[in-house]
Amino acid sequence: MSLLQEEREIILSNEYVDNFDFDEVAKFVKGASKDLFISHHFKQKNKMLVQPRGGFPTYQKQFALNEFFVKANVDVLPLTIDSNTRLNDYATAKKMLRLSEENDVDMLNGYPLVNHGYRTTRKMITHFNKPVSLRHGTPDARLLIETAIASGIFEIEGGPITYLLPYSKNFPLDKAFLYWKYVERVCANYSQLNEPINRESFGPLTATLVPPAITIVIQLLEMLLSLEEGVKSFSVSFSQTGSMNQDIVTGAVIKKLAKYYAEQINCADAAIHLVYHQWMGAFPTNKDYAEQLINMSTVIASMVGADKIITKTREEASGIPTKEANAKTVANTQYTLGILNGLPNIVDEEEEEILTLQVKAIMEAVFNDPADTLWRKVFNSIKSGVIDVPFSPHIINHNKMITIRDAKKNIRIIKRGNVPIPDRCYAYDKAQCDLTKDTTSIVNDIIHDIGIMQ
Repeated sequence: MSLLQEEREIILSNEYVDNFDFDEVAKFVKGASKDLFISHHFKQKNKMLVQPRGGFPTYQKQFALNEFFVKANVDVLPLTIDSNTRLNDYATAKKMLRLSEENDVDMLNGYPLVNHGYRTTRKMITHFNKPVSLRHGTPDARLLIETAIASGIFEIEGGPITYLLPYSKNFPLDKAFLYWKYVERVCANYSQLNEPINRESFGPLTATLVPPAITIVIQLLEMLLSLEEGVKSFSVSFSQTGSMNQDIVTGAVIKKLAKYYAEQINCADAAIHLVYHQWMGAFPTNKDYAEQLINMSTVIASMVGADKIITKTREEASGIPTKEANAKTVANTQYTLGILNGLPNIVDEEEEEILTLQVKAIMEAVFNDPADTLWRKVFNSIKSGVIDVPFSPHIINHNKMITIRDAKKNIRIIKRGNVPIPDRCYAYDKAQCDLTKDTTSIVNDIIHDIGIMQ
């Protein structure tokens, strides 16, 4: 028995798992409908796939949500996991699920997949026969991913950096790398049975003034960590920055460099896709403005040439969106994409050059770390501040890099901290901003820039 299989058997002997049958699950994946694999749809479709967010605690409500989405012409169904499951607290999730079912009140903010189990969940997923994307935010997702794939969920979002630095304060980063290595191997193994399991990184990070260079570096590194374990279908992603020009440049650079770095590790055969998140920052409370913002995001996604767009709703500012609002966004986004039918993409060459130089300089610094494996190099780079995510709550993150918007709403780096931004690029970024103001005014500008869409 392989070491991985030994570890899998330990993980799946968890008291909240109802007798995991490895052979039956492998047989299921092998015979599963191609329509359940987003990797298959990426190959088949010549249009951008539309995917909302959404998760309810009870099976009935999740089923009803999916029905609404299907009527709205969704391409990819979401399954958003509750925060107790994200923290591996299956006991509380079980209790809250029972209360949700008994009282018909949502006591969880998502679907407790481990407690429902794969046998139950699989019935829902095979019933709709559409690809499902697992959205969670879990540093240790080993049990969750096993349950998801056994249920028929063949797209797994997240990674050791993107699901840790934006969400966690204390969870050990080195452990997260090792737990996600397990996830990559399980996905790679199952990928040999049918269409590939698609892995997707979470590009928005803290969704707060993150400069494109940092976003792209983290996307590329999670992609490489995944590909080196044998994953053959991977999605890099980023979210709307607040500047249309910067989004178009980011899309162009991330596509080019993902291909370039995949080739560097002899993984040119892996399929790399691009996902665009509609605005992830604070939303306008005015619902008409919210709809305009969503519509604009869809136009930009088309210009970026994304393979998939992840939608928001007009109710974003007021709490968890209803299934009706969620379905409305899907229908509207599909309508807008139908009108656009692809857009010419003119990339600002100077901005593209500057961004490419920034990304390559940081990547080079990561690769030059003396550690013997890629995950250790990345770990050391975060620890030393070579990679620094603005506004991350995690204790390992330096938070020394400071960013602000220029007059055209582009996110600019005005303090690099330990991030090896080349001098020419740093001077270029600072030259776009008015830094003659006093510190208080600059801080006020940053606060304003965070809530730019409100």
